[in-house]
Amino acid sequence: MNERIVKGGRAVLRHTFVELAEHWLLALSGLMLIFSGFGELPMYKRFMVTKIPGLGWAGDFFINLKIHYLSGIVFVSVMVFHALYHGWLGHRGLLPRRGDLKASFVTILSMFGLGNEPKSDKYLPEQRLAYAYLGGVGSVLVLTGLVKVIKNLPGVYLPPPLVTSMTLTHTFGTIFFLIGVLAHLSALIFKVNRPLTKSIFTGEVDLDYVKERHTLWYEDLKKRGLIERKQVHAEAEVENEENGKVMTAPEVKETKPEEEGNTMPSIIRVKGMSCQHCVMSVTRALSQLEGIQNVQVDLQSGEVRFENTKAIPSDRIDKAIEEAGYEVISNPKS
Repeated sequence: MNERIVKGGRAVLRHTFVELAEHWLLALSGLMLIFSGFGELPMYKRFMVTKIPGLGWAGDFFINLKIHYLSGIVFVSVMVFHALYHGWLGHRGLLPRRGDLKASFVTILSMFGLGNEPKSDKYLPEQRLAYAYLGGVGSVLVLTGLVKVIKNLPGVYLPPPLVTSMTLTHTFGTIFFLIGVLAHLSALIFKVNRPLTKSIFTGEVDLDYVKERHTLWYEDLKKRGLIERKQVHAEAEVENEENGKVMTAPEVKETKPEEEGNTMPSIIRVKGMSCQHCVMSVTRALSQLEGIQNVQVDLQSGEVRFENTKAIPSDRIDKAIEEAGYEVISNPKS
C-alpha cells in the first residue's frame, strides 16, 4: 500500500487516488443502476417522480434502459479492475477475517456505551463484512444481469424457467444491494464514524483518530518507521518564546526529564461520556494542555486519570473538558 504520513505528521493517507476513483465510480454507477432499474418497471409515473422538475424523462422506459446498460458497463468494469488490480498487488486488508462478526457486534454495542470497542486494524471488522456483503450481492447482480442481456440478443433462446429465475434473483438482489447501501450510509449516524468521512473525499485520516481507534494499524505504521520519520522532520526547529533562542528537537527532548520530575497524578470524574468517540474527545482535550500526559479514560466509571506535570490549575482542566462538550462532576483541588 502507498500509505504515508501527510500534513506535517497530523494525518495519514488511507486511500490512494486509484482507490478513491474505484469507490466513486462504483458508488455512482451503482446508484444509477438502482434508479434506472426501478424506472424500467415502471414506477416513476405511478409515484409522480416525473412531476419533479428535471425528472420528466424518468418515466421513459428506453431512456432508463440505456442508462442502465451504460451504468452496468461502468459497474462491471470497475469490479473487474478492482479484483485484478488489488489481487495482483496482494491487498488483503478488506477481506473478512475470523471473528469479524463477533467483533462487529461488540463494536456496535460500544457505540451505544455498552462495553469497550476492540482494537482495530486499518479497516474495522464491520467494514470488512460490508465489503464482502456488497461484493457478493454485486456479483450476483452482474451474473443475473448478463443473463438478462443475453436473452435479448437476436437468435438467442433461453429456457423460460431460467429467464424467470434469473429475473427474480436480479430483482431481489437489487433490493438487498439497496439495503446494503443504506446500511453503509447509516453508519455515519454515529459520531465515532464521522472522522472517516473526509477520507472518502481526500483519502486522508487524522493520525490522532488512527492512534485512538485503529490501534493495530497505528502500531504497524510505527513498526514500518513511517510515523517517526515524519515527526522528526516536522520538529526541525522549535522557537523558545522566553529568550528568543531557537531550539532543535533534541534540545526540547532534553528538558523532558526535568519537567516530568514534577508529575502530579490526578483523577477526575467526567459526566456525559458514552462511547469511544467520547473517550477520544476527552483525551484529546486534555492532551492539548501543555503538561498533561498519560491520559487514561475509564468509560464505565467515568474516571479520567492523568499526570499533571506542570501543576495546571483545575479550572483550566475543567474548561478544556467543558469546551469538548462534557462536564466535570468532581475535580480534587490540589
